[in-house]
Amino acid sequence: MIDHDGFRPNVGIILSNDQRRLFWARRVGQNAWQFPQGGIRSDETPLEAMYRELEEEVGLRSCQVTVLGCTRGWLRYRLPKRFIRRHCGPICIGQKQVWYMLRVDCEEGAFCLDRSEKPEFDAWRWVRYWYPLREVVYFKRRVYEQALSELAPLLYPEGVPGVESGLAQPQPAGALLSGGRRR
Repeated sequence: MIDHDGFRPNVGIILSNDQRRLFWARRVGQNAWQFPQGGIRSDETPLEAMYRELEEEVGLRSCQVTVLGCTRGWLRYRLPKRFIRRHCGPICIGQKQVWYMLRVDCEEGAFCLDRSEKPEFDAWRWVRYWYPLREVVYFKRRVYEQALSELAPLLYPEGVPGVESGLAQPQPAGALLSGGRRR
C-alpha cells in the first residue's frame, strides 16, 4: 500500500526497559541496526499494525508491553535513489511512519526474533536513549531524531537527558508544538 505521494505507511516501535534503555536490533545477515518497524496493511489501524509487527519481529504480544504513547502525526523519510525500485508500480519513494514508545513488561527471555517465517533480526541489545542517532542508516536519522525527541518526555518526564551524539538538541517536556514542530 503506497499513498498518492509515493510513501508507504509504516509503524516504528521503540521498546524501553525499566532502566530506560532502548531495544536495538541487527538486521539478519547485515551490520545494520535499527528499531523494529513494518508496513501497515490496508485493513489495519497503525496500532493493530504495531502489535502485529511487534509479535512478528520481536516475538512479544500486547500483554507483554505497555504503550506509553505515539507520535502525533506521520514522520517521513525518503529512500536514496539507488533504493527506489522503478520496475514495479506504484513507485515507493519512502516511508511515512507513526512511532510508538512501549515499555517492556516481561522478562528478556520472552523475546523471540525468529517468530515469523522470514526473521527481520538476528541479534539485539539494550542501548542508551540517543545512541541510535549515531548508528542508524543515514537516510533514517532525521526520522529517528524526530521520533526520539517527540517521545522522550514519556520516559523522561523530569527532563530529557543530553544528546550524546550531537545530532539532536534535547527538548524539555512540553517544548514541542502540536504536530511535532519545534518552537
